[in-house]
Amino acid sequence: MSEQITNVMLKAKLHMGTVTHSELDYEGSCAIDGALLERAGLREFEQIQIYNKTNGARFTTYIIRAEHGSGIISVNGAAARLAAPGDCVIICAYASYPETVCADHKPVLLYLDADNRVFSSAATIPVQAAG
Repeated sequence: MSEQITNVMLKAKLHMGTVTHSELDYEGSCAIDGALLERAGLREFEQIQIYNKTNGARFTTYIIRAEHGSGIISVNGAAARLAAPGDCVIICAYASYPETVCADHKPVLLYLDADNRVFSSAATIPVQAAG
């Protein structure tokens, strides 16, 4: 029996989200508007990486569902020490895919405005040009 090779690839990204709440004593690590979860194909309790553009913090946590259509991105529990309301964050989820599908894999990329509403979406990132 041959071992199947898998690669960890970007599954979905919420780009330039704004932290709306930071709740140190709230159970659960990152509450995200249910409408954003559905559009990005993300699930409650799924592991995510958060990259805080405001302060440079990068951390791993998991999703809990916030009210549908609320625009909430709340960083909770211990992670609340790494993000404050108003901070700009990038939220990424990754998944393992078999080598046979990696060449055709397209992540869900959602670009958010200051109110955490989707203003654009894509399935690819442009090639970065030199200089």
